[in-house]
Amino acid sequence: MAIPTQKSAEVNALLSAVLGKDRAVTIITDTCGACSGPAKEFENEKSKREYEISALCQKCQDRVWKKK
Repeated sequence: MAIPTQKSAEVNALLSAVLGKDRAVTIITDTCGACSGPAKEFENEKSKREYEISALCQKCQDRVWKKK
């Protein structure tokens, strides 16, 4: 289980609105906020930390930053 980073209520509400689902719940349940797939495997600690911030799995992070 990942731990969501602390955000102000306003920022968390904005991110949840963009995702279309509760950001914190998504992270706690190890699912991706974008594709709703599993979010348990990451390339490195930096990518895992990004997940705890953005709720994006490795695959979606790669798409956003056009890594692969």
